[in-house]
Amino acid sequence: MFKCAERNNVDLSYESVASLRNAYKFSNLQEFLDVYYDGLNVLREEADFYELTCEYLDRARADNVNHVEMFFDPQAHTARGVSFDTVMQGLGRAIQEREDENFSVSLIMCFLRHLSEADAFQTLELADPHRSKILGVGLDSSEMGHPPSKFRNVFEEAGRQGYRLVAHAGEEGPPEYVWEALDVLGVERLDHGNRALEDASLVNRLERDKIPLTVCPLSNLKLCVVQSLDDHPLRRMLDAGLVTTVNSDDPAYFCGYINTNYVETARALNLSEEELSKLAEYSQVARFRS
Repeated sequence: MFKCAERNNVDLSYESVASLRNAYKFSNLQEFLDVYYDGLNVLREEADFYELTCEYLDRARADNVNHVEMFFDPQAHTARGVSFDTVMQGLGRAIQEREDENFSVSLIMCFLRHLSEADAFQTLELADPHRSKILGVGLDSSEMGHPPSKFRNVFEEAGRQGYRLVAHAGEEGPPEYVWEALDVLGVERLDHGNRALEDASLVNRLERDKIPLTVCPLSNLKLCVVQSLDDHPLRRMLDAGLVTTVNSDDPAYFCGYINTNYVETARALNLSEEELSKLAEYSQVARFRS
């Protein structure tokens, strides 16, 4: 039996390799997060973060990516007794070795929304010595029941300190969460944003202000946000004039690095060369420049 730590009263036990693989069949975001947080237990030393980052950046480069904005969750590590410095030293060393004139990397530090705003403030303080290495802050983890407004004050402070601001909103959460991310947190870019299409006035706002959406089709499919890629709202986002981009979200879990997201989505939605070119163009529009 594979016995893993309990989290949120979920007992993660696996009788075999097959049952472990079966655990990667998710029906919602929380089921993924239970496995994701448990898997982080293998990351303990600087070398672990270094090796993982090297592997990911090499894989992204193999897909002809020329700029990576990589999210990381320091609270998921500091809660296990791994220091913020250890995380940053591993990530930073890998980035320094991999970057060159044709390949750049930025870090976006996410606050875990199932934790308190006070905890997020502590993380922001821990990040201060590494400020030059972190471009922005974001908001991820369990969306339902944790609206963006819960983090109003810490985002205000992060903005004062010069961080770029993003947040996951409208993946599972309602359009109201997207409004809050825009008007309460003041984000410059939205992660996911699928459910924004349920609110015509919100769509108009996103189009008017040219707020980019970082859409993750294969993640949405694996987490049952959509039932099939044929149903994915990406084309409707493009048709509405939204700045829509294709991204990879935890690709090792969802079998979807960036090129696979492009290929599978293009096939399912029968995207034209013009539409694919527009998606690539929008990715350059949406990227942050430090």
